[in-house]
Amino acid sequence: MATYRRGQSGGRRILIVSYHRVVGDFTGELQRSIPGLLISQETFRRHLEEASAAGYAFATMGEAVDVMTGAAVAKQDLCVVTFDDGYRDVYRYAYPVLKQMGVPAIVYLPTDFIGTNRRFNHDRLFHLVNRAKQRRIKPYFSSLTGPALDLMVPIVSGRKTVSAALDDFIGEHSAGELVEVIGALEKELADSTDLLPEQGDIMDWDEVRRMAQDGFEFGAHTLGHTVLTLEPREVVEREILESKLAIEREVPIQVKDFAYCNGWYSDEIISVLKQHGFRSGVTTEDFLNRIGGDPFTLKRKVLWENFSIGALGDYSSALTGCQFDDCFGLLGMSHPVPGRRTHLSAPVVGGGNHLKAMLELSTQEAT
Repeated sequence: MATYRRGQSGGRRILIVSYHRVVGDFTGELQRSIPGLLISQETFRRHLEEASAAGYAFATMGEAVDVMTGAAVAKQDLCVVTFDDGYRDVYRYAYPVLKQMGVPAIVYLPTDFIGTNRRFNHDRLFHLVNRAKQRRIKPYFSSLTGPALDLMVPIVSGRKTVSAALDDFIGEHSAGELVEVIGALEKELADSTDLLPEQGDIMDWDEVRRMAQDGFEFGAHTLGHTVLTLEPREVVEREILESKLAIEREVPIQVKDFAYCNGWYSDEIISVLKQHGFRSGVTTEDFLNRIGGDPFTLKRKVLWENFSIGALGDYSSALTGCQFDDCFGLLGMSHPVPGRRTHLSAPVVGGGNHLKAMLELSTQEAT
């Protein structure tokens, strides 16, 4: 299978893996955080070992782009390790492992959060929704707005898990609407003392500089972790350029690489990246990277703890090896989500769908 995939890729496989949070206590963190963002330090270390055993040489993003564009030739398949969002967990638990094993990596930073006590909208929403569930808030009897109802009703009705509902919701609503929903949920929970999650803290600039001094790379990930396909051109320009400049002011590096929030991109966004001197953009599309392909639509395999959990509930080396060799993709068992989107100058709004959802929920509870 690896040999066949190598041929499909143009002679060399270029595997780009994506992580978010590497944690010391996975079981404990699982109780309070979005599961799909988590991987334990031990499993992360095993992933690096499995990738090496599968025949990959670890490479920087620049080295991988050079091979893709034909500027260089690789002696073996390449694996690039990436992290989105700049969580402090990466500094605490991934950085020591990478340094010890001599593995390069790149971290994509949403710069408005670096060095602050803020939390990402997705982490805040996950925390607040769980608090609302614990309080048994009935969304259709509250003062929640339409978008907040669009989020809450599928969860309260049991039609979606919190993680699934959040994933769909964030893909359909602008950053401004997410902030409005956070405000509405905080108003409902006004008498609570823990409206901001303790977990999910972000690196500071000293930590970024320390990693950079050890040779780790950093890329831009917008200012405010913004899904750019839902924003007008002027917002796209600002989020891309100012995030790049912010990193370059704080760290003596040139920022050339970008990660699309939610993995979504458009031709308009790519044109802005090229205009400002970027060399690559990474998606969350789990497809092959092909030699000669577009470096602004680089494919990544997004991994978390359960991608390596076997039938007996413990770590499976065989399953992990299958992930890295893309066995499931080759056999047609995976269903990657394309990241290319039509660029919307105005956000997609629920448009009254919450009223239908409210009626459905009322009917379900009545029966």
